[in-house]
Amino acid sequence: MNCLCCPSPGRRRVLGALTALAGTVVAGRTAPAAEPRIAATGLAPAKVRSIDIHAHYYPESYCDLVGGDGKPFGGSFVCDDTSFTFQTPAGGLGPLPMKFINVDERLKDMDASGVDVQALSLSVPMAYWGDRAFNARLAREWNTAASRVYQQHPSRFVVLATLPMLNATDSIDELERASQLPGVRGVYMGTNINTLDLDDPRFSPIFARIEQLKLPVFLHPQQTVGGSRLGDFYLSNLLGNPFDTAIAGSHLILGGVLDRYPDLHVTLPHAGGALPILVGRLDAGWTARPETRRLAQKPSSYLRRFSYDTVSHSGPVLDYLMQNIGVDRLVLGSDYCFDMGYEQPVRFLDRLDLSAEQRAMILGGNAGKLLHI
Repeated sequence: MNCLCCPSPGRRRVLGALTALAGTVVAGRTAPAAEPRIAATGLAPAKVRSIDIHAHYYPESYCDLVGGDGKPFGGSFVCDDTSFTFQTPAGGLGPLPMKFINVDERLKDMDASGVDVQALSLSVPMAYWGDRAFNARLAREWNTAASRVYQQHPSRFVVLATLPMLNATDSIDELERASQLPGVRGVYMGTNINTLDLDDPRFSPIFARIEQLKLPVFLHPQQTVGGSRLGDFYLSNLLGNPFDTAIAGSHLILGGVLDRYPDLHVTLPHAGGALPILVGRLDAGWTARPETRRLAQKPSSYLRRFSYDTVSHSGPVLDYLMQNIGVDRLVLGSDYCFDMGYEQPVRFLDRLDLSAEQRAMILGGNAGKLLHI
């Protein structure tokens, strides 16, 4: 389907692993890593591809669907030669640059920033609005279009599939289909599903099947907390996004999702948001409050069940994650190409005091293992 007002888009893992992060989090900290193997061998680290796991894509056909058949549900989409805007009951954005849609422009940006591979993902408004049939169409259209980009550029992209999460049967049907599409390496979903938290029982069958398929889950904030109090100063993003990530992670932990699905791996955006910094308070609640005692272990012991992207805008925050959770849990992210992301995600790593092996792990080694590339 062609948008009449938009120009058509033209368009490893590391051999050395972390040698000694002594076990899991204990009292909120891990033992320091041993000296990297390179120091003992004198060998240069193997070349690793840089993998950006936080990169958003809006296919032209998906946008047409939002603004076409989505109109009865409150969807709209308009564009000109340089930008586009869309609106839905679940949120809207714009004006956004056309490189969200145009794959050739995206590839130029990737080359300029030193990113070898992007994991393509949908962002706001996800596929959680309209009626049941339309939700399924949105997810199907996005997954098919993103897979097509992978097929055109298999060395530059992989796909994180979106699901029509408001209905478990439809989600599993699309999961079965999408998991067979070329390039699909994981699942992308909101930190909440139309304000429903991720430990809601209706999502249990979906998580169970995702775990069986051994697909990693990547989260992104949407319909964030705060309401009118975060209406000024763009606080809905600046604070709402990291708070919503912390809420989602807390529900996965305290709601028992991670216990029920022990092989489920989740990546939290924006360096985990507020969750890593506030986990001591969760531990205190686990000790003092009966509401949290469904867990056999304190909340901080679950932090290594997550990975964390590097979109923190703070070197000290990433240092904190490495020291308290582990460098093997950090993955490169850019939030491409929103203004609150990184234009140079690879260069941001220069702010950190990293060995060659640690840098390679964050650059792409850790993500390569998650995404099987």
